[in-house]
Amino acid sequence: MVGFSLFFIILQCIFNILMRYYQVIFKITSPEKAVEDNTLSIGDVWDIVASLAGEAGFESFEQEDDQLTGYVQTTLFDQSLLDGLLATLPFEDLQVTYTLKEAEDKNWNAAWEEEGFDPIIVNNRCVIHDIHHPAPREDFEMDITIDARQAFGTGTHETTRMIVGSLLDLPLKGKRVLDCGCGTGILSIVAAKLGASKVLGYDIDEWSVRNTQHNAEINGVPGMDVLLGDVSVLETVTETFDVVLANINRNILMHDLPIICKHMAGHATLIISGFYEEDEAILLNLMVSLGMQLTEKRTDNRWCMLRFERG
Repeated sequence: MVGFSLFFIILQCIFNILMRYYQVIFKITSPEKAVEDNTLSIGDVWDIVASLAGEAGFESFEQEDDQLTGYVQTTLFDQSLLDGLLATLPFEDLQVTYTLKEAEDKNWNAAWEEEGFDPIIVNNRCVIHDIHHPAPREDFEMDITIDARQAFGTGTHETTRMIVGSLLDLPLKGKRVLDCGCGTGILSIVAAKLGASKVLGYDIDEWSVRNTQHNAEINGVPGMDVLLGDVSVLETVTETFDVVLANINRNILMHDLPIICKHMAGHATLIISGFYEEDEAILLNLMVSLGMQLTEKRTDNRWCMLRFERG
């Protein structure tokens, strides 16, 4: 028994080493002038920074008026990617800088996991809530439960809500759906509940893959396929899809969409978000060059969603 206990002590020590985090504090230079000139609130800026930082491996954030603190596993942090993403911020006279240090050893997601989020209602048809907050009433067409372990992907973000709203208007029964960058799996779950015959998701983050599988189970849609990796994992996929969803940063979309489109069936639907209205033109030009026709546009708080059909 002593040897068995020692094994688990060693295993826990290894786990603690592997799961160390960086604490990254983001700040805005000349925030009052920059925010005023760009008709933004500081909260808007931090929403954008958090979305971009998520592409560089960040898992959770703590927001104060004058700074945003992010936490990322040391083994997953891609600093050069973060620097490149921050350089794409669509603001004039605004610069986000950051300082980095090794974080105290603790569960930085604990507060979010415990508190959860208030229920979100989409088009008065779908309610999205966490395990700590039940649906406010029982007459919704669709009830989605998300185990709240990370903020993005719960439905609280504008991009997620817009895509869910668009999905509710689509005939998905019997369709094959691909969810690119599935996060918590919320879009995959909505598609499955709307009658999709197959849903495949992929995400570059191992935690997201596990969380998608977990949330699929608690929503009664087991058997959903989820792959670990970036768009290159589609090289192993031979089938095509009727509906493709991609709620990803603009730069990733620009790189991935030509590859994603190769996996779309004839007359397929593509829904993209994760970018601002300022980025619409460049993405629209790309999609037209790929043979796609714009059929719907939605905006919410400067975030943009575009839906395309393949002719």
